[in-house]
Amino acid sequence: MKAKKSRTAQYYAENPDAAEKRREYQRKYNKSEDRKAYRVELKRINRKAGTYGNGDGLDYDHAERKMMSARKNRAKH
Repeated sequence: MKAKKSRTAQYYAENPDAAEKRREYQRKYNKSEDRKAYRVELKRINRKAGTYGNGDGLDYDHAERKMMSARKNRAKH
């Protein structure tokens, strides 16, 4: 059984020009100094917790200031 695409995914599948425009924006956004600093901060926290790169599926939750499963953390927002 194949998972159903979200409305956003359906839109970008049907509108490749819009999808490319979004990807261009995302590439630019992810290169910004703010985003780079944010990623550095997350890596530092993960390394300190001993979870960086070990595939344990944990994320740092900024609201609760603790490590939790990526699935639970990303579903909260």
